[in-house]
Amino acid sequence: MIAPSLIDAIVDRALEEDLAGGDLSGEACVDAERHAEAEARARKPVVACGAEVFRRVFARIDTRVTCEVLVPDGTAVEAGTTLWRIAGPARALLAGERTALNLSQRMTGIATLTRRYVDAVPAGAKTRITDTRKTTPGLRVLERYAVRTGGGVNHRNDLGSAVMIKDNHIIAAGGITAAVERARARAPHTSRIEVEVDSLAQLEEALTAGADIVMLDNFSTEDVQKAVARVAGLGQARPLLEASGGITLERITELARAGVDVISVGALTHSAPAADIGLDFSAK
Repeated sequence: MIAPSLIDAIVDRALEEDLAGGDLSGEACVDAERHAEAEARARKPVVACGAEVFRRVFARIDTRVTCEVLVPDGTAVEAGTTLWRIAGPARALLAGERTALNLSQRMTGIATLTRRYVDAVPAGAKTRITDTRKTTPGLRVLERYAVRTGGGVNHRNDLGSAVMIKDNHIIAAGGITAAVERARARAPHTSRIEVEVDSLAQLEEALTAGADIVMLDNFSTEDVQKAVARVAGLGQARPLLEASGGITLERITELARAGVDVISVGALTHSAPAADIGLDFSAK
């Protein structure tokens, strides 16, 4: 789950953006005492995600608003399913509608797309589907939660959480060997070292340097198979292999069958379409 303080910080920023000048339409058209109910319905099949975020938007506007969660996060539902039901002052519901939907539609879209990638991994394969740091600034905690909700696994959260030597690090450090040696000497002993390679020749250098994880960047499936075969002979000392770079849904099955340990997919967060969820009111 997400810490409530982190949710509220995001919600408060979003509400400030939308309500800095108040809600002119709601205040002009609707009585302050007017009560309303509304249901958030999926217009298409989705994996529900963001119930607590949806609820907190309205709670931050008016504590009298109640929210009933009808579908737990992570549940796959058909079109027409009611996900969440809210009730309270009509003005509060109107004021929070767009913000609540913007955030929950984003989260549900990511969870739904992630589930498709996870389901593409063949039965019996041990390959993990992970996200990347290609997230929306300010929304990473929500988007990474959505990936987990969809059945995926999170990659490193930020630059301080793991050593990942990428192509620009290699150039700046003077090569893979130099970069790994420096990282090994300076990074905490608890940190594993991951190296991004873009060729089988670089894979050999990373293996010789002692990388703990090797990211195969934009490798063809044939070269991924060669890389898997190469490290298989290293036994328990072999590094983990991660396939990354332009990964499409259509390649997941073949990459998993090739035997990589991890497939990291930036598209889970940077290209997931927002889910189609509507909020239908009924005034009382």
